[in-house]
Amino acid sequence: MTKTLTFACLHVSVAFTVVYLMTGNMMVGGAVALLEPACNTVAYFFHEQFWERRRARQRSADSPARAATSGTPATYAF
Repeated sequence: MTKTLTFACLHVSVAFTVVYLMTGNMMVGGAVALLEPACNTVAYFFHEQFWERRRARQRSADSPARAATSGTPATYAF
């Protein structure tokens, strides 16, 4: 948890510094520094949802193939 909190502080600090250097305005820097991580948090949620659905589709598509190749080997009559 400490690593997460320190990274969050770093993220906010970098966002503030970049925007402040670009605009020279501390209020804009502070607003962006607070707004940008909040937007990224929401975007991350949807990003994870997308990839979880993709993994689930991949698992369901792979299941019949795995079932067909698992178990005892097929016997062939010649």
